[in-house]
Amino acid sequence: MLRTILYYFSLEKEVEDYDTIHAAIEKDIIFKGTNLWILVFAIIVASVGLNMNSTAVIIGAMLISPLMGPINGMGYSVATYNFPLFRKAVKNFSFAVGASLAASALYFAISPVSTAHSELLARTSPTIYDVLIALFGGLAGIVAISSKQKGNVIPGVAIATALMPPLCTAGYGLATGQFPYFFGAIYLFTINTVFIAISSIVISQILKFPIRTIVEEGQKKRVNRWISLIIAITVIPSIYFGYGLVQQEQFTENATRYTRNVTAFEGSYLLRQEINARRKTITLIYGGNSLSEAHKATIRAKAEDFSLRKADIIIEQGFAFADITSNLSEMDKLKGEISRLNQVLNDKQRQQDSLAQRALMGRQLLQELQTLYPQVKACSYAESAVFRDTVPTPERTALIILEAPPRSLKTADKEKINSWLQSRLNTKAVRAYFDE
Repeated sequence: MLRTILYYFSLEKEVEDYDTIHAAIEKDIIFKGTNLWILVFAIIVASVGLNMNSTAVIIGAMLISPLMGPINGMGYSVATYNFPLFRKAVKNFSFAVGASLAASALYFAISPVSTAHSELLARTSPTIYDVLIALFGGLAGIVAISSKQKGNVIPGVAIATALMPPLCTAGYGLATGQFPYFFGAIYLFTINTVFIAISSIVISQILKFPIRTIVEEGQKKRVNRWISLIIAITVIPSIYFGYGLVQQEQFTENATRYTRNVTAFEGSYLLRQEINARRKTITLIYGGNSLSEAHKATIRAKAEDFSLRKADIIIEQGFAFADITSNLSEMDKLKGEISRLNQVLNDKQRQQDSLAQRALMGRQLLQELQTLYPQVKACSYAESAVFRDTVPTPERTALIILEAPPRSLKTADKEKINSWLQSRLNTKAVRAYFDE
């Protein structure tokens, strides 16, 4: 049974010729001509994808990127103690990284869109999970290179390990002066590089690739110590970040359950909640009845039931019914004052209209009089106050001056006109003067 299982997992029968593998790896190390142009195009495509937050474009950049070549070359050369090839791989890899950073930084420096979208931010906080992705992705890649049946594994590894996006994100950090982004992305790129190379070392040794140079045992031990040191330096921070990520996820889950439990309290209702897992803060905004300090203390105390003892819970009052009632009362007062002012304005307007109408009263009286007495040619109307020593208040009197040709109006006509004016103006206080 065990022999059958080992048979199915065996790689020996499918391993490509060692010379062919060596030639393929050595060829992929070099960045010039075709490889260099493809690298430049992949950099631009990845930068645009990150800039526009397009997952499909980013995947396309990973597929066409040739960065896997020198990384596999470094791992293969270390496994076979081929130090000239290792130096060649490091040189080409350093050139590729420098070119990628320069191109992406230049792109983001001139791009009008500078917002850090989710695809870009995802490359700034690497964890232990990125180590696992790089390790097993690298294992799949080197196994595919060593096999006669390569299939479509290499493109899949390029997508999984995602070498281009961290480099372009680092370029974004440089271009915008946001160095936390730069260092986070470079660290993720370093994780991918180291563990893809480690995968190449492991598979190269498992498949017993031939050592093509003479190496002393002491030199082998030094190489192995350096490998162990590099692994430790790369992995330890990622474990710390991974632990922090797990803690944040746990905090978010507990905080979500807690906020569901305090959606209503003493006639006050949770309008909105904000959970910040990194700072361990929970902001609760309530509406309804006003919450006293005792009420807030009770809400905070419930957090202990959800393993949130160290959480900073901020409770804010969005709106309160008492405030609404007070505001309605103030609105009623404002409405009453507005109505009073409108009434005053209407009275003033009526007064102005009345004054304007009085100014035209002479013309109106003239038109009406001429139907009876066409000899009346002009009419002047005014109002005056007559003060008498026997009366404390003045008497308002209408003063009317009528112009007519000499002897055209008899005394009887004048008396009739005076009576008509009193009736027309609805007052006895009329003084009519005839200018002949």
